[in-house]
Amino acid sequence: MNLVEELRWRGMVHDFMPGTEDLLKKEKVAGYVGIDPTADSLHIGHLVGVMMLKHLQRAGHKPLALIGGATGMIGDPSGKSEERNLMDEATLRHNESKIKEQLKNFLDFDDTRTDNAAEMVNNYDWMKNASFLEFIRDIGKHITVNYMMSKDSVQKRLSGEGAGMSFTEFSYQLVQGNDFLHLYKTKNCKLQMGGSDQWGNITTGTELIRRKTGGEAYALTCPLITKADGGKFGKTETGNVWLDPKKTSPYKFYQFWLNTSDADAEKYIRIFTVLSKEEIDEMISRHREEPHKRELQKTLAREITIMAHSKEDYETAVEASQILFGKSTADKLKQLPEQMLLDLFEGVPQHEIVAGKVRKGIPLIEFLAEETSIFPSKGEARRMAKDNGISINKEKVKPDYVVNEKDLIGGKYIIAQKGKKNYFLVMVK
Repeated sequence: MNLVEELRWRGMVHDFMPGTEDLLKKEKVAGYVGIDPTADSLHIGHLVGVMMLKHLQRAGHKPLALIGGATGMIGDPSGKSEERNLMDEATLRHNESKIKEQLKNFLDFDDTRTDNAAEMVNNYDWMKNASFLEFIRDIGKHITVNYMMSKDSVQKRLSGEGAGMSFTEFSYQLVQGNDFLHLYKTKNCKLQMGGSDQWGNITTGTELIRRKTGGEAYALTCPLITKADGGKFGKTETGNVWLDPKKTSPYKFYQFWLNTSDADAEKYIRIFTVLSKEEIDEMISRHREEPHKRELQKTLAREITIMAHSKEDYETAVEASQILFGKSTADKLKQLPEQMLLDLFEGVPQHEIVAGKVRKGIPLIEFLAEETSIFPSKGEARRMAKDNGISINKEKVKPDYVVNEKDLIGGKYIIAQKGKKNYFLVMVK
C-alpha cells in the first residue's frame, strides 16, 4: 500500500516534505504521532492522528505513539492563545496508561504477530534526567533563535494574538525536535505525522536531525478537521466527545457520528474508517440517490463505534436508538444499562414519585395526572388512554392499568409516553 496515496484520497494530506513518498515506497520505517496526555482519555479530536498511525501500520511500517510526558509538562503553544497549567508526573503516568488501553483498539501492539507492531513511548523517559545545561549544549546550539522565531506558532503569539509567550513555551519546539532526534537514533524513526498546525514543530525536528547526524527525516501533516457548517469538529454542547465510556457513553458516541450532516459524513467516512475507496465511492453514490436512508451516517457510526468500543456496544446503541422510534419492547428497554437509559432520555421532562406508592400500585390515571404532572387533568389522561395514546415502558396501556413494581426499570425508573414523541422519565425514590 502506498501510504501517501492512501492518505491523499482519504483527504488526510495537507503537506509533506519532498522525498517522503519515495522513502515510504523503498523502505520500512517507523513513524510517530505525538499525543500530549492532558487527560486520561483520548477524544475524537485525537482520532485523525491515530488513524494516520493505523494506515501507517497497514502499509507495513511501524507506528510509534509518543506520549508527551515531558512536553505535557510544558504545553504546545500551537493554536493556543494562553499557556496551559503544568501537570505532575503521577497524573501524566496515569493518563499514559489509560490512553494506551484505548490505542489498543486501533493499533496492533503484539510483536508476536507482526514485525511492525505498534509501540508506545514517553518522552519523559529520555528527558527526565537531562540537565538544562546538557540540553542547551547538545540541542539548543544547533537551532538558531532566528529559525525558531520564524515559526507561525511563535509569530502569532509575539504579534499580540493571545497572551505573551513564556520561555517555557518558546522552548517547546526544541523539546519536540529532540523527541524526533531520539526516535531517529533509537527506533529508525524517519517520519513524524501530525495536524497542519504542527508543521513548524515537526520541521524543527527534521532540521535538528540533519544538523546533528547528517541524516534525512521527513514530515507529513493532515488538514485540521472542520465541519461543513464551520463549527468546531468533535465538540458538542456538553464538551468533548471522549473515547472513555465513562466520559462519553457508547450510545452518545454512536449518536455523534449518526447525526453528522451529509457533507460531513462523506468526508468523515474516508478519514475515520478503513473501508476501501471502491466501497466508499459506491456508498456515496447510493447515498446521493437515496439520502433519506442515511447509509453513510449509519455505516460511519457503525465502523467507528465498533473500532473505538466493541460490536456489543454498537449493537446496544442501535437497539437504544430504535426505542425512540417505537421499534422496541418493554423487555428490551429494561435490559439497557442504566447510563445508556439516562443518556437516551436526556433532556426529556423528569418527574419523581415515592417508591412506596409504586409498590402498593398506582392507578394509571392517578399516576399521570396527580403523582406526576404529565397530564393537567384526569379527564385528559383518561381520554388519551382510551385512544391508545399512552404507553408505559413502550407498552400501550388502558385507563384501568395499574402502575406497580413490575414496571420499574433497574428498580428506579419508569418511561411514560404520551403520543408518539412525548417521553417522560419518572424517577422512583
